[in-house]
Amino acid sequence: MPDSNSPGKSLKDRFGRTATYLRLSVTDRCDLRCTYCMTENMTFLPRKDLLSLEELYRLTTICMEHGVRKIRLTGGEPLVRKNVISLFENLNRHLKNGDLDEVTLTTNGSLLSRYAKRLAECGVRRVNVSLDTLSADRYRTITRWGNINRVFAGLDAARDAGLHIKLNAVAQKGAFEHELFDLIRFAHDRDMDLTLIEEMPLGGVASQRGRSFLSLADLRKRLEDHWTLEPLTESTGGPAKYVRLQETGGKLGFITPMSCDFCSDCNRIRLSCTGELYTCMGQEGGLSLRDQLRQSDGNEKVAELVREKVFLKPRGHDFHIDGGSVNGISRAMSTLGG
Repeated sequence: MPDSNSPGKSLKDRFGRTATYLRLSVTDRCDLRCTYCMTENMTFLPRKDLLSLEELYRLTTICMEHGVRKIRLTGGEPLVRKNVISLFENLNRHLKNGDLDEVTLTTNGSLLSRYAKRLAECGVRRVNVSLDTLSADRYRTITRWGNINRVFAGLDAARDAGLHIKLNAVAQKGAFEHELFDLIRFAHDRDMDLTLIEEMPLGGVASQRGRSFLSLADLRKRLEDHWTLEPLTESTGGPAKYVRLQETGGKLGFITPMSCDFCSDCNRIRLSCTGELYTCMGQEGGLSLRDQLRQSDGNEKVAELVREKVFLKPRGHDFHIDGGSVNGISRAMSTLGG
């Protein structure tokens, strides 16, 4: 095990990877019920089980003390958490003093028009917005009751606030394949990046993934028949691999946990809204930090647990999709920090 008393402690695992990127789930709740993310009749956690925003902030400071430089707030939908802006305000102090390089968030965009300006004032420079279609009817079908006009209003507000926007779209067989070109043009005409994400077998709908799964390796080959894709070496710190489309000048990202392994250089850890630490979104085993956090005034015991858990991080995820054969995990995305 790593020496917990050594100076300059970092979150390094036994395969030589160092965690510098924290994905922090601030709530399991969401105002949508996307079909690829959760069941329609979700049972959410009792509010007493959730960490307070102050406790979540305390955990982030422990991670920062161990070399985490980037934090992404996620959910569920992070903006439904009451007083969540106070957490952004606390993190902004660390942006200003150089402890952090970046604070971002992933959102469905439904509340972004209300919060975009305030987020920018708190040092947020980039947001990821989930948007799988431009069709109001299909959006309502995917999200079960969402209103796409609220997302469009959120995108406008974010642009007005000076936030850089990346759209995230989950790739699926069927209608998505026919809409993809329009989604690319929509994003690039507005100076927004677009990242395509392979479906992962998560949560109560994991067993259905085999029917809808669309390999991005195959989709990329189809895109190359219509667009000129120039590989880019730049990274935003996450798992996406980017290309630039010559015809639009915009960036297109691919997150391919299923068709192309991205685990070898993983730099991410995840904290749930209940204080569960996950070192891999494709493994069941998490470590609860809540009780130790609440029972101790100091941070060292919690920090030791974090270091030990990260050191034992698995080499890779256990996801597998092959036609009707699906191997996934039971947790929903909302418990994993997005």
